[in-house]
Amino acid sequence: MKILFIHQNFPGQFKFLAPALVQQGHEVVAMTLQKTSDQALHGVRLIPYNTNRGSTPNVHPWVSDFETKTIRAEACFRAALKMKEEGFQPDVIVAHHGWGESLFLKEVWPQAKLGIYCEFFYHRHNADVGFDPEFPVADEGEACKLKLKNLNNLLHFQIADAGISPTHWQASTFPESFRHKISVIHDGIDTDAIAPNPSVQLTLKKSNGEDLILSKESEVITFVNRNLEPYRGYHTFMRALPKLLGMRPNARILIVGNDDVSYGSRPNAKLFGADSWREIYANEVRPHISEEDWQRVHFVGHLHYKHFMQILQLSKVHVYLTYPFVLSWSLLEAMSAGCAIVASKTQPLLEAIKHNETGLLIDFFDPSSLAETVHQLLESPTELVRLGENARLFAQKNYDLKKVSLPKQIDWVNSLVISS
Repeated sequence: MKILFIHQNFPGQFKFLAPALVQQGHEVVAMTLQKTSDQALHGVRLIPYNTNRGSTPNVHPWVSDFETKTIRAEACFRAALKMKEEGFQPDVIVAHHGWGESLFLKEVWPQAKLGIYCEFFYHRHNADVGFDPEFPVADEGEACKLKLKNLNNLLHFQIADAGISPTHWQASTFPESFRHKISVIHDGIDTDAIAPNPSVQLTLKKSNGEDLILSKESEVITFVNRNLEPYRGYHTFMRALPKLLGMRPNARILIVGNDDVSYGSRPNAKLFGADSWREIYANEVRPHISEEDWQRVHFVGHLHYKHFMQILQLSKVHVYLTYPFVLSWSLLEAMSAGCAIVASKTQPLLEAIKHNETGLLIDFFDPSSLAETVHQLLESPTELVRLGENARLFAQKNYDLKKVSLPKQIDWVNSLVISS
């Protein structure tokens, strides 16, 4: 079978699925916007496509998102035409359609079956938009803008044969008219590779240049985002630190993440006095934290995956907060590593964190409750162990890559071929 993957930054969510299909003997090709010198990745042949123009200056703000998606879709379409001329005819196309690239591929290969990765359908209410009162929706036309932002989704529903979504809640955001075509299968976590390690050690540099050696005996509290921003509760976490550091005089706070923005808006530097959310909320809480305590807060930035895993293995309590939005891999990786989890009581977290079973849930907007919950958990070593063990067992049972997710994903791809 010939299988074509579409992802602007391949492999993305397909990093396990695509190579597994190669191992099964299929011819697997991936189209990607990612600039790479590699011609293949784990047996997957890479075909880059490039846009030849940018978005129109001063285009109407409600349509700018769809114009960007159309530009990418055209680039992918042109590259697909060239592939067809060279004789490539996929049986199945698996696309993360969120950036628009797969929108016109059925025009090139009408007989190919198309499966799309259904990550999120935008809503004006009961999801991420308007969730945080600190960042109210200022423009009354936001609902109109979101309607047009979903145009890419709606057009894909007309051509897609099936969908796949990582969580039940994310699938539930999609309209009922397409929802019945969506299979809920998580991308998968390699729970064999991401496992507790009692002998783990990590060396960090203190501000004075001295080495700080951390082990499982250290009281480590972790917080992880791809980028440190309000969408993932960075502001709530930082506001919990003055109280938490005061109650835990030996704790080390390890904060993983970059200064950029993955979701939501960039901060207004003139309004906030800084151009990154990391700096804005660090500046806000800094006057309430002594110099001695501040030395126990470590911003480690973006890490090599090996060191990221070591941080999770070191962690006694892992804090994960999010708007009602897509679920981060990092939460499930922390669970697989055996961390005791303190998380926000928001969707889609409720699928993974059962209060007092696989973790503890707190109000997203309550820094004081967050600090108190982490403190009380650290006061009870037996609870740390119990919740950590339960979290790992839950991850193994529901999200294990080799035993749960990958077999279901492969079956889903195979089902596309026989779908009517």
